[in-house]
Amino acid sequence: MEFTHFNENGRAKMVDVSEKPDTLREAAAAGRVFMKAETLKLIEQGAVKKGDVLAVAQVAGVMAAKKTGHLIPMCHPLFLTGIDLNFNIDRERFCIEVEAVVRTLGKTGVEMEALTAVSAACLTIYDMCKSVDREMVISDIRLMKKSGGKSGEFVRVESK
Repeated sequence: MEFTHFNENGRAKMVDVSEKPDTLREAAAAGRVFMKAETLKLIEQGAVKKGDVLAVAQVAGVMAAKKTGHLIPMCHPLFLTGIDLNFNIDRERFCIEVEAVVRTLGKTGVEMEALTAVSAACLTIYDMCKSVDREMVISDIRLMKKSGGKSGEFVRVESK
């Protein structure tokens, strides 16, 4: 296997993608924030003192996806054509599942942008609720699927 992020001196470099064709690329990522039942109830009721937790987490995820190239050293700054986040409340497991879908028409994929969006949204949920629940757990941040580019399509198969 050839590593592409090293130059002839063995030092890190950002890969040159200038010769690659622009293609439609999409990536979806997901993550979870587990919490106490009371915390989940406060979020659902809009009773968290810092405000609307999911609305703020939505904006945080969008902002983070747009800044991924500034946060991850070898990640290319990209022109993103779409970013969407969804939140699914699981009342049985006392968690919020965060999902992000990111799209671009470009030379490199958006997996890191989707993962960064999910991470920032989960961290925002934690930040906004930590005064009532410091035992929250952020977990299972993962790429769910990606399409476009030379490597083609990936779809995660999850067992229940």
